[in-house]
Amino acid sequence: MKTLGQRIRELREKKDLSLREFAKRIGVSAPFVSDIELGRRYPSDKLFEIMANELDVSTEDLRVYDTRPPVEGLKRLTAINPQYAFAFRKVIDKNISPDDIIKFAEKKSKGKKNT
Repeated sequence: MKTLGQRIRELREKKDLSLREFAKRIGVSAPFVSDIELGRRYPSDKLFEIMANELDVSTEDLRVYDTRPPVEGLKRLTAINPQYAFAFRKVIDKNISPDDIIKFAEKKSKGKKNT
């Protein structure tokens, strides 16, 4: 699987944008974009949105390639609702695979759209 940086570079080159031009369009420095493409740095949530918009893809298309654990998001969720911590521990204890979690979430999401 490609890394986030590889996907961004692929999309940028597909649009025939130089590193400098892309950086200028999204409001950051060229070295920062280079670091993202090389996997040394990661974009903020806001920059994810800006990059996705500039590359004509959904934010989700880029996030699929972001393999970092969403630690801050998990902390926020568990602070708001401690049941999330219990649920995450259950997932870990039961050795539920990431694919199973994704399938469950997609199935649950489809069920909500149909009601």
